[in-house]
Amino acid sequence: MNAPKLIVLSAEAFERDLRMRLPFRFGVVTLREATQVYLRIKVRDVDTGLEADGHAAELMVPKWFDKSPTLSEADNVDQLRRSVKCAIDLTLNAKEPLTAADHAWRLDAKQRKTLSDENGLVAGFGPALMARAVLDALARLKKLSFYQLIQHNVAGLTSEHLPDDLEGFALDEFLANLQPRSSIALRHTVGLADALTPNDITERLNDGLPESLSEVIDVYQPNYFKLKVSGDLNTDLQRLTDIAALLERLPDYRITLDGNEQFASVQHFVDLLDAIEKTPALRRLRDALLFVEQPLPRALALDCPVHALSRRVPLLIDESDSELNSYHRARELGYQGVSSKNCKGLYRSLLNLARTHHWTGEGWFLSGEDLTTQAGLCVQQDLALVALLGLEHVERNGHHYVDGMSGATEPEMDAFARAHPSLYRRDESGLHLRINEGRIALDSLSSIGFTSEAVPAYDVMRVIT
Repeated sequence: MNAPKLIVLSAEAFERDLRMRLPFRFGVVTLREATQVYLRIKVRDVDTGLEADGHAAELMVPKWFDKSPTLSEADNVDQLRRSVKCAIDLTLNAKEPLTAADHAWRLDAKQRKTLSDENGLVAGFGPALMARAVLDALARLKKLSFYQLIQHNVAGLTSEHLPDDLEGFALDEFLANLQPRSSIALRHTVGLADALTPNDITERLNDGLPESLSEVIDVYQPNYFKLKVSGDLNTDLQRLTDIAALLERLPDYRITLDGNEQFASVQHFVDLLDAIEKTPALRRLRDALLFVEQPLPRALALDCPVHALSRRVPLLIDESDSELNSYHRARELGYQGVSSKNCKGLYRSLLNLARTHHWTGEGWFLSGEDLTTQAGLCVQQDLALVALLGLEHVERNGHHYVDGMSGATEPEMDAFARAHPSLYRRDESGLHLRINEGRIALDSLSSIGFTSEAVPAYDVMRVIT
């Protein structure tokens, strides 16, 4: 199928605040409230003259994209607003008709030059959002699902978009063979401040949702868990021991550890791993460990070999994945994996998956990690991506820390519930992700568009452009 050339006619950004039902502590921040950005664009197919809208959404999470201690949480959100505004300006100033993929590549390159004072994650935030909105509009134009759009390469990915380490890769065949999953296993996040049992809760919410890890296990029945660690050896060891005691009742489980850049050196993390392996109560938890995510600070991670550590446990980069070649660079240092997050760019996830197929040797992998994606367009587009990538499990935590579709109007929640009856549960308390026996159903994400059968209520949001 030919890749049509598009012009972006208009683009508007909006934002809406949301409530956290529980504080989410990770790395250097405890998140209690947040703001989500929404993008609405209109594109025209220059060959047919047809036009369509496209939509995308993402949470503007402070202290993840940029953890500089000189910046406040409000400063971090302003950085991301600036990234979105810049992406809109650069897109609207580009008058040349381009394929969706060419739009994404040119915007990313221009934006990184324009925002050269920002790190790659911040600079790439706006272009990643724009790329999704363009794909949504393209899918609507062609009356295709996101899956069909990618499988038939309607976005127009070519060898010119491939990094040097993918030279000669059979891209069209790879895309055509992608088979989206109809459901995916939940990997539940255990934050640093999370209650483990009801006895740890000082004041209950009583909102009908689980509030402690033990209640999550009872209600959602997950078999995969992501455990945050802080870099404090004694604190981490005790908390992991407490968590292991709760997980002991499960017949089978798997875990990942997330350091969120809190370990100052390789030896710093080795000390924790050694302590885990020497603790009898953690033997089963150690056996269940799939990989460790971003233990080292991004300033150090891609300059420090980790081969010896990665022979003991697979290692994955997350915050260090700031541009398309980050995974290749990390591989040379001993890392085996890289995270997939829509906020870093869906094309990057697709090409990183291609790398795991193309590179010699074994053990290369992608993992779906969360940016506290809220019910609605944000979580839907990220779930559609990980479904297409064929991942077995995905970290989700927006359903746990966020108060459902907080901030949305009742009609908006009703529309999303109708569009995705197997993905959501709608009741008097709001709209909530539906999780059955540890799994999330994805069948409703295959409709026309990039999961945008229902669209956000822009008329009740703040305009930021």
